[in-house]
Amino acid sequence: MTATAAPGVTVAPARRARQARRRAAGLGLLAWVAGITFALPVAWMALTSLHSEPDAATNPPSLGAALTLDGYRAFFDSGGGMGPWPSLINSATASLVSTLLVLCLALPAAYALSIRPVRKWTDVMFFFLSTKMLPVVAGLLPIYLFAKNAGLLDNIWLLVILYTSMNLPIAVWMLQSFLADVPVSIIEAAQVDGAGLPTVLSRIVAPIAGPGIAATSLICFIFSWNEMLFARVLTGVTAQTAPVFLTGFVTSQGLFLAQLCAASVVVSLPVLAAGFAAQDKLVQGLSLGAVK
Repeated sequence: MTATAAPGVTVAPARRARQARRRAAGLGLLAWVAGITFALPVAWMALTSLHSEPDAATNPPSLGAALTLDGYRAFFDSGGGMGPWPSLINSATASLVSTLLVLCLALPAAYALSIRPVRKWTDVMFFFLSTKMLPVVAGLLPIYLFAKNAGLLDNIWLLVILYTSMNLPIAVWMLQSFLADVPVSIIEAAQVDGAGLPTVLSRIVAPIAGPGIAATSLICFIFSWNEMLFARVLTGVTAQTAPVFLTGFVTSQGLFLAQLCAASVVVSLPVLAAGFAAQDKLVQGLSLGAVK
């Protein structure tokens, strides 16, 4: 007795499984190609930083050139003998402090817009989003005049305030989606036990939405660390940040490519280290906000 396919069934389960495996393999290969494509310029920059200036300037580039640390030595010896450390410290201060301020302000706001929504909360969210529609350069002149009259030029704390205001809208948007997945029953149970708002935020909401908070913190830190327009216009020597320090390697004498690549590698290391350390939290946080 032979088995016959049911009417209307055109694809066997085994065939569908093979097709699914082929699609998965194709998507995996595409992901590898995309990842290598994005990582190749970074790897090339790191390799160029280990070449001498003549070898780095050759066209086409020489893969077999001798490796040297002269570019890194020149980078750490620049800056009038102090090296890049003041600029790196300024960038770290502005990025870390502004990220902490953003979290302190965005977490209660996201709580009010998600777990305890206010009236017309969608209008509030749109207002936050609309603040990101204005080009940064459009507000540069008023901010410069205000900083000049207030005596805040070349002050790192002015950058802290600006970075906080710049990152706050995106942080509220991200945290609102993360906190929307927090079970309200747990919060209500804690409130019945007498927990106030600070306790609920610190001991209930923050641990549950930890991956989302970590993802938001990392993105705000990266945005603050990479910002250069305000830092270039509003700072001089005292509050100079690392991205502004990098521009010093493009001089009228020419482009010192090996030194510039070495400086770029060093300046990129804090962001890469933070992303690598928080990669599991970042993936969990972005998945938490995307999957409903």
